[in-house]
Amino acid sequence: MISEDFTLITSTESDAVQRAQEIIRQNREYTLFSWSVQGGCNPLPITRAKGTCFWTADDKRYIDYCSQLMNVNIGHGHPKVIEAIKKQAEELAFVYPGAATVARGEAAEKLAEITPGELKKVFFTLGGADANENAMKMARLVTGRQKVMSRYRSYHGGTFGAMSAGGDPRRLANEPGVPWIVRMFDPYSYRSPLYRHCTPEEGDLALVDLIEEQIQMEGPDQIAAILLEGYSGSSGIIAPASKAYWKGIRRLCDKYGIMLIVDEVMSGFGRTGEWFGIDNYDVVPDMLVCAKGLTCGYVPLGAVVVSPQIADYFDSNTLWCGLTYSGHPLACAAASACIDVYKEENLIEKARVQGDKIKAHLDRMTQQHKCVGEQRGIGLFRVLELVKNRETKEPISGWNQPATEAMQKVAGHLKSKGFHTFVKWDWVFVVPPLCITDEEIEEGMSILDEALALADPYCD
Repeated sequence: MISEDFTLITSTESDAVQRAQEIIRQNREYTLFSWSVQGGCNPLPITRAKGTCFWTADDKRYIDYCSQLMNVNIGHGHPKVIEAIKKQAEELAFVYPGAATVARGEAAEKLAEITPGELKKVFFTLGGADANENAMKMARLVTGRQKVMSRYRSYHGGTFGAMSAGGDPRRLANEPGVPWIVRMFDPYSYRSPLYRHCTPEEGDLALVDLIEEQIQMEGPDQIAAILLEGYSGSSGIIAPASKAYWKGIRRLCDKYGIMLIVDEVMSGFGRTGEWFGIDNYDVVPDMLVCAKGLTCGYVPLGAVVVSPQIADYFDSNTLWCGLTYSGHPLACAAASACIDVYKEENLIEKARVQGDKIKAHLDRMTQQHKCVGEQRGIGLFRVLELVKNRETKEPISGWNQPATEAMQKVAGHLKSKGFHTFVKWDWVFVVPPLCITDEEIEEGMSILDEALALADPYCD
């Protein structure tokens, strides 16, 4: 009897392994994977997901500590969003973007209600990259100027203009990009030379002064917009130490007639404990770009929300922007349902509460593990920066370099224990869905603690 049971289990496990291998084979043979050398790809064969977890075809469970790509904020498989998509598909799956629909109007109104200040009118796109592309187009159309200023440590999407606007090194392979991007330095108090001889707050103010000098050198009458992430994401969750930085940027935009575009693709929808990252700084942009948490990945959707002044301009001037799937009914229905979920389940507040619990764990790990140089972030948007030496801040793995043995061990342990997150250079991201429970925090932090212990021997 025992032998029969053992044979049955072994057979079932063997079938699951074969299924996983077949999924990977078919995907590798017939599809291309982004940002990867195709011959080296070894993707997870994911077959189902629920809440904060997903499972592969061999039934291995992973706790999702990066919300896939920092976008599944409400968690996987939420019944309200799924039902809204089903209902919309039955009624009206698609119409051309020049038509008015119930789903489009409702989603835009709900979005306008939660965005800062008087931002109101919405232009829908497919995702964050084309939303940023269209925001830059609008700024250039309204101002009649060409240049857009952005930060080196930023990411605004993978399309040509958005990639140029970002400073992420993935842009380098296709450079030169668009010629009208001007990059500026970042409020990166942990590493920027600007902050070495002053307090972080003083560094923020000095940086604003340098940006003004750069504006003057580039020609204020040539600059259409400054494009910044509301709270930096995949570039290391880097943020200014004070509100003075953002208020200084707003002042410069007002002084020189420059549009302020805030990219909230990753930092929006509760991720920072506020509806949007910029809400932490009491500044209202001229345009707000969002995606990711807008639909939490259930259906692709992005948006540009503009000020009344910009909307008024296009009342009498052509909006030279258009997409086949702009205002897609299924996506808009998903967005409307997602916004309802954020409110009904109090997920914005929950991000603050659960984020504080995770911060307490990360503070402890920073004290206990000499490989941790800094932990930073806000809400459920956090990162650990690992170093070889705390005094010199020498990275444990170089910027834009292959992972060192230490980082490979950290990443490998996390994956083996079913802790799924974004590990990049010397950073380990901690960005779980906003619905994460206390038990899942304890589980995840225990695994992360073990992984960091593997890097400590590589540190001075």
